[in-house]
Amino acid sequence: MNKAWKKLIVMAKKETILSIAVLLAICSMFFVIPDRKYMEYVDYRTLAILFSLMVVVAGLQKQEIFDRLAASIVGNISRLRALIMILIMLCFFFSMIITNDVALITFVPLAITSLNMLDKRVAEKWLIPVVVMQTVAANLGSMLTPIGNPQNLYLYGLSGMSITGFVKLTCPYVILAAVIIMVWCFLNCGKKQNVRIDIKAESKNSSSDIRKIGMYLILFLFCVLTVARLIPYLVTLVIVVVVVLIFDRDILKHVDYALLLTFAAFFIFIGNMGRVGAFANMLEQVISGHEVITAVLASQAISNVPAALLLSGFTPCVDSLVIGTNLGGLGTMIASMASLISFKYIARENRELKGKYFIYFTVVNVIVLAVMVGIHFFILT
Repeated sequence: MNKAWKKLIVMAKKETILSIAVLLAICSMFFVIPDRKYMEYVDYRTLAILFSLMVVVAGLQKQEIFDRLAASIVGNISRLRALIMILIMLCFFFSMIITNDVALITFVPLAITSLNMLDKRVAEKWLIPVVVMQTVAANLGSMLTPIGNPQNLYLYGLSGMSITGFVKLTCPYVILAAVIIMVWCFLNCGKKQNVRIDIKAESKNSSSDIRKIGMYLILFLFCVLTVARLIPYLVTLVIVVVVVLIFDRDILKHVDYALLLTFAAFFIFIGNMGRVGAFANMLEQVISGHEVITAVLASQAISNVPAALLLSGFTPCVDSLVIGTNLGGLGTMIASMASLISFKYIARENRELKGKYFIYFTVVNVIVLAVMVGIHFFILT
C-alpha cells in the first residue's frame, strides 16, 4: 500500500496539471452524478487530431528531419548577430507547424551546441538570452496556426472558424511578436562580431529511412486537411493508427498521453460545472467582456492550455480566448508548459544557471507580455 501511494505521489508531482484536472473532474461528479450526458462532454475531434499530430511529429523527430534541416541552416554562419537571429527565428517559424513544444525540443539543444562552439566568454554571455528568446519566439510563433499549440487546436475546433479566419485573427499579434524579437536582436547584438560555426547533424538514429519520412509527411498532410475540415477526423485517426502500427509502432510510446487525459478530465469538469446553474452564471458574469485579460491572468496560474479549456465552457467569445491564452503563454514560467522544456535544458547544461535563467526569463516575459497586451487594448481593438 505504501509503495502504491508513493508511486501515486511521484506521478502527481510529475504530471501536476493532469492531477489537478482529474481532481477537479472527480469533485464535479459530486454535483452532477455520472449519466449519459458525460459522453457528450468530450471533444473527440480535438483529441483525435491532437493524438494524430503528436504521433506524426514524433515520427518526423525520430527520423531527425528537423535536426538535419536546422544544422544545414546554422552551419557556416559568419556573424554572431546572424547566428542568434537564426537560432531564435527557427523556433518562431517552426513552432507554427510542429508546435511550440517540439520546436524547443529541437532547437534549444542546437542553440546550446552552437554557442558552445564559440569563445567561452561569448557562449556564457549569450546562452541564457538566446534560450529565453527562443522560448518567447516559440510561444508567440505558434499562435499563428491552429496546429501551433494544443489550445489553438481546441479553440479553433470549438469556434467553427476557417483556417483563413483563424490566421487573420492571430496574424497581427504574430507580426508584432516578430518585430519585438527583431528589435531585441538588433539592440542586443549591435556589434558585428565574426564567428565560425561548422556544425553537422550527428545521427542518433542509424535507421533513418527516407520512406518513413515520406510516410509521415503524407500523414501530416492528412492531419492538416482534417484540421481544415476536408477529411473526417475518424478517417485520419484510423489511417494514422493503422499505418503506424504496421510500419513504426514504437513511436506510439512517444505520445503525450498525459496531455490527452488532461483534456478529457477538463472536459468532464467543464461539462459538469456548466450544469450547475449558480456556478455557471457566476463565472459567465466574471468573464463576460473581460475574456482576454481573464485568460491572460488565468494562464499565469494554471498555464494556457487548462485556461483555454476551463474558460471556453463559460463564454461564447472564443476568438478573445485565442488571443488571451496565447498572450498568456508569456509571463510566469508555468504560463506555457513549453517554457519548462527550455528550463530543463539549461538546468541540464549547468545547474548553477537556473536562478539567473529564471530571473532573466521572468523579466523578459513580463516586459513582452505587457507590450503585447498594451498594444492589444490600445491599438488592435
